[in-house]
Amino acid sequence: MKKYFALMGLGLIALSCNESKKVVAPAAPSEPVLIDVTALESNENDVRKYTNTITANELQDMLYVFAGDDFEGRNTGDPGQKKAAAYLVNYYKKLEVAPGNKGDYYQIVPKTFFRKGSDLNDSENVLAFIEGSEKPEEVLVLSAHLDHVGMDSKGNVFNGADDDGSGTVALLEIAEAFKQAVKDGKGPKRSILFLHVTGEEKGLYGSRFYSENPVYPLANTIADLNIDMIGRNDDAHLEDNNYVYLIGSDKLSTDLHNVSSAVNAKYFDINLDYRYNVKNEPNRFYYRSDHYNFAKKNVPIIFYFNGTHEDYHKIGDTPDKINYPLLEKRTKLVFATAWELANRKDRPVVDKAEKEE
Repeated sequence: MKKYFALMGLGLIALSCNESKKVVAPAAPSEPVLIDVTALESNENDVRKYTNTITANELQDMLYVFAGDDFEGRNTGDPGQKKAAAYLVNYYKKLEVAPGNKGDYYQIVPKTFFRKGSDLNDSENVLAFIEGSEKPEEVLVLSAHLDHVGMDSKGNVFNGADDDGSGTVALLEIAEAFKQAVKDGKGPKRSILFLHVTGEEKGLYGSRFYSENPVYPLANTIADLNIDMIGRNDDAHLEDNNYVYLIGSDKLSTDLHNVSSAVNAKYFDINLDYRYNVKNEPNRFYYRSDHYNFAKKNVPIIFYFNGTHEDYHKIGDTPDKINYPLLEKRTKLVFATAWELANRKDRPVVDKAEKEE
């Protein structure tokens, strides 16, 4: 997740990966809306079967590679980040999940797209695609950022295991579950784009590039489920191994929020903490990860987040500190929500409109 600092009095947001960030103490969590789970349309046996293919052991195995020292902190445009992108491509090839950019897994983000003076090189988003069986023109996006902040002057690696190695490997496990369903003849009715974006830490550049140069029309994009940091516990939940923050689920679509809540109520009963979803939330997390570039285009979004912790953007964000059983549970929640959205009769209705700030 990108850092920011506020220019008080001007109401502006500026990007700074070198500035320390103070997290404002959150308010008490908002009460979730009671949802009728009978409104869900997916086959329960299918949901449970493919959800159970997602395991803590597989997530851990992948994360120790993706957030290992060999990828040198995955700084945008640097060799380590490109190694990480190649790792993702090779994974999708092994799964036999198709490339998502007209026969290519890469969507190049040219260095001219980045902020002038940033000294960043060309970088790339990674796109993989499972075509829907009945409504292939409608696309559900699952996103996570593949980059992190690199190394310091002494050669210490910022591994970014939670930020956002956790979201990245979650997407890979979800893709594997959907691909197994395809092999079993139960593939999703709508298409699914697995979108690994670059440049998030520099200012949400990869997702902005995709939203301004979409491979699949945004008018046909039914939602974006964005995962950014779901592998740890924050200070507010040190003893709670059954929570996740949800941000933005109700900002654009009541339908999306209701589906999300109903899926959780039926299958998981995770504590969905909405404290960072309130209006005028001082940390502004809603604006600080890749989902926001979709929300600005009025594509409904959900942002899954575990909150910040003592190793946020520090060299201590390593794979050994990940809570893998909790990462598994959260990944399963995203998968089951995606399954429901991809297989429902109707896409979520956008009954609200985003006003860009």
